[in-house]
Amino acid sequence: MWKQGPPAHLTASALVFNSSLDKVLLTLHAKAGMWLQFGGHFEPGDASVLAAATREAREESGIAELELHPELVHLDRHALLAAGFGRCSEHLDLRYAGVAHDEQAYAVSEESLDVAWWPVDGLPHASADEIGPLADAARRVLGA
Repeated sequence: MWKQGPPAHLTASALVFNSSLDKVLLTLHAKAGMWLQFGGHFEPGDASVLAAATREAREESGIAELELHPELVHLDRHALLAAGFGRCSEHLDLRYAGVAHDEQAYAVSEESLDVAWWPVDGLPHASADEIGPLADAARRVLGA
C-alpha cells in the first residue's frame, strides 16, 4: 500500500463526472504525460480505500466538497512505463466515481500539468482505451 513497498502498489482513484454524466474531469498527469482520472497512493490517515480515493480526487481536482459514490466501479492492473515513478513499476488500482455539480469549480494541483473537462464520447486519443471502460463502468453505477 505504501510508496516504499514492493514494486507493485495498491492505489485508489476516482473518475469525476459533470451532472449530466456526459463529461469527465481529467488531469494531465505530470509523470505519465497523459490525461487520466485523479488518484494515487495511500497515506497513513486514509481510513479506507474510498477515503483514499476521495482524498486524492479532492486534492488533485481542487473540489473540496467532492463526494464519491461508495460502490467500487472498476479494478485495473497496469504497468508504469514512464520514467519518474521510482521503484514503483505497477499499480493495482481500485477505482470509484463521483459527480461535480459545478463544472467551473476545479483547480490544477501541483501534481498535474492541467485539468480539463472532456466529453465521454470525445476522450483524448492516448487515454481513450484507459478512460473509456472506466467511464462506462462508472456510469452504470451512477445510474446513466
